[in-house]
Amino acid sequence: MSEQEGEKSFAPSEKRKREAARRGDVIRSRELATAASVALGAVWLMVAGPWMLGLLAGMLRAGFTWDRAALDDFAPARLLMAALMAVLPPILALGAAVIFASLLSQLSFGEGRWLGGNLAPKGSRIDPMAGLKRMFGPTGLIEMAKGVAKVALLGTIAWVWAHGQLETFARLGRGNLFGELAYGWEALIELLFWLAAGLLAIALADLPVQFVRRMLRLKMTLQDVRDEAKESQGSPEKNGAIRERQRKIAMGGLVPALKEAQFIVANPSHFAVALAYDPAKAPAPVVIAKGRGDRALAMRQLAPEFAVPVMSYPALARSVYFTTREKQMIREDHYIAVAAILAFVLALKRGENRHAPQVSVPVTVRFDAEGRLDPRQEG
Repeated sequence: MSEQEGEKSFAPSEKRKREAARRGDVIRSRELATAASVALGAVWLMVAGPWMLGLLAGMLRAGFTWDRAALDDFAPARLLMAALMAVLPPILALGAAVIFASLLSQLSFGEGRWLGGNLAPKGSRIDPMAGLKRMFGPTGLIEMAKGVAKVALLGTIAWVWAHGQLETFARLGRGNLFGELAYGWEALIELLFWLAAGLLAIALADLPVQFVRRMLRLKMTLQDVRDEAKESQGSPEKNGAIRERQRKIAMGGLVPALKEAQFIVANPSHFAVALAYDPAKAPAPVVIAKGRGDRALAMRQLAPEFAVPVMSYPALARSVYFTTREKQMIREDHYIAVAAILAFVLALKRGENRHAPQVSVPVTVRFDAEGRLDPRQEG
């Protein structure tokens, strides 16, 4: 039995998966991030090609144009700085686009979480033994196989692409410079798209593997399932303490009302209504306090301290509870029943020995425990 409890044979719960994601344990695909970066870079180069080619052409013209003024004021550093400033904006824009694509592809699998804790230094990253374990363990072997497959696929794509371009590459240098630069630019963009497609194919094949490995990593033992259920439901001691605290809070607000009440109409456990009748204040009995659940329990427990009789009339208790607010007179439908109970309570206080009266509630104001009209309710 203990072996079964220690065996991870239960699928991870949603809570366990959420907690793992908060710790950074999510599906990661380096190939998808690389594919997204390469594809976005290729698109950007295709759109920004004329801009980049114009800058390069201008740099070449400036570098190969010489006149008397250039010779008299020859400043290589200034020329290099001008060239750098010319190409820096498109390079920075390309870098920003690649970073954005990489972050977006990873955050989409990390449930949108940015885990700053991953940037903190960790001793395990520089521990030689931990590094060897990662390299030669199951994870390291899987990553090595992925690396070999990646090199083989991308190498094949690059070879096929180059084989189709060899004849054109051999003729480069015979035409005008701008046309050859344009061709080289287009060829580079085509290669990047093919490489991105290859990386995407690897990522699509790797994602199911990553998903299965994560589910296996997060599997739960029987004890884990019990602990989580206990944590979600709360221990009996904790629940009991909460109920006791709620009861004390309810009692604190009921003391003034029960000092004024003459009797309580209740059902065995769910509802309680405290009533009082003073002809000088109102022409009919008034609901002093009412409650259900913990509040009703508190009313019944406090009643003996204030010598308030608790009368068990479930149907009447529900009916008054759902039809009358606190500090409000009861409805006419309840006059006869409440008057009979009030007369019985007053007789008890005079020392008379009577039987509790039998009362009825009109079918038009009979309710079930959920507050729905139910003429079949009795008692």
